[in-house]
This record gives sequence, structure tokens and C-alpha cells, in this order.
Amino acid sequence: MAFSTRYLKTLSTALSSTVVFDRAGLAQTIDSSLDGLVEAVRRTQKSNHCLWFAGNGASAAMSSHMALDFSKNARVRSLALNDAASLTAIGNDLGFEHIFGQPLQWHGVKGDGLVLVSSSGTSPNMLAAAEVGRQKGMWIVTLTGLNEDNPLRRLGDLNYFIDARSYGIVECAHQVLLHMWLDRLMGVEDWSMQESQNMRLTN
Repeated sequence: MAFSTRYLKTLSTALSSTVVFDRAGLAQTIDSSLDGLVEAVRRTQKSNHCLWFAGNGASAAMSSHMALDFSKNARVRSLALNDAASLTAIGNDLGFEHIFGQPLQWHGVKGDGLVLVSSSGTSPNMLAAAEVGRQKGMWIVTLTGLNEDNPLRRLGDLNYFIDARSYGIVECAHQVLLHMWLDRLMGVEDWSMQESQNMRLTN
């Protein structure tokens, strides 16, 4: 079997076997969980609260990407916790484990949403962010992989786990799930895309 065929088959298998649990540990289908996320975002949008994204490395880039897309395509006020000055100042002064949690302490409020993207689900800064988010009364979504016993997947109101052992596969699957969530929110059902989604000026 060709390398590309094996890779795509592995990715497809990882996506189709995505495991979703709620905060109580009850299993959810992907579709029912997406419906719940859509409702949560709509409540957040209606009350002019913020949707926060956080991740390390590739997951940080993904967080920036999705904060932009939720803002420009779905008109949801969204921000990624990855400002370079903030990360380096907090990391230097308070410790790297606080780079996400401290800004949430300053700016997060009850009713905000927090999306934590972590392939391993073990990063101390992600666990600290989840703790702060819970203290603040935010609703929390986690996306993890690699190890089913990772601690982050127990800390969200909805927790997505990719059962794969490759960072690349987990990261690709996370990106697909996030875009699936956004498309479900926007009611996109035709991916042939008769017109582009390029950024447009809005008032």
C-alpha cells in the first residue's frame, strides 16, 4: 500500500474513532456534541462574551487560525492566547505554566468559552488554563490525543480525544474537528463552495 494511502487511511480511522465525553464522563456522539457547542457559542455571541483559544506549538498556530475564522466567518468575538510579549513576559516573570491562565485571570469572565488544544493533554500551562477557566465560570472544550489517560481530557465540559499515537495525525484531526464545529455553527453543508470565504470589511 502506498505511503499516502496508508497515511490518509490512518487519519480517516483516527477521525472516525474520535471519542467525546462530557464533564460527567458520559459518552457523546460527535454530532450531538457539535450541536451542544453550537448552542454554547450562540449564547456566548448573543451576550457579547469571548471565545478564547489556547495551545502550544502547532496547536498555538491552530488556535490563532480558529480565533480568526470564528471572528471573520461566524462573527463570534474570539481571541487566541498567544501574544508574543505576553507569553514571554509572563513566562519570564511568573513561569511558563502561567502563560495562559494569567491572561484569563485578567480578562476572562463568566460566560466566556475556552478551547484548549493539546496533542498530549499533559502540558502544565494547559492544565492551569483549564483550572482558571473553571474558576471563572467559563465553558470549556478540550481537544487531546496520544494517551487516553491524559489529565486535560477530564477537565472540559466537552472533551474530544483522538486515539492516535502520532502528533501529526492528532494535529490534523484536531484541525478537522475545529473546522467541522465552525461549519456546523455557520450552517455550511455544501463544501464545493460556490463562492470564497475571503475576509470582507464589516462595520
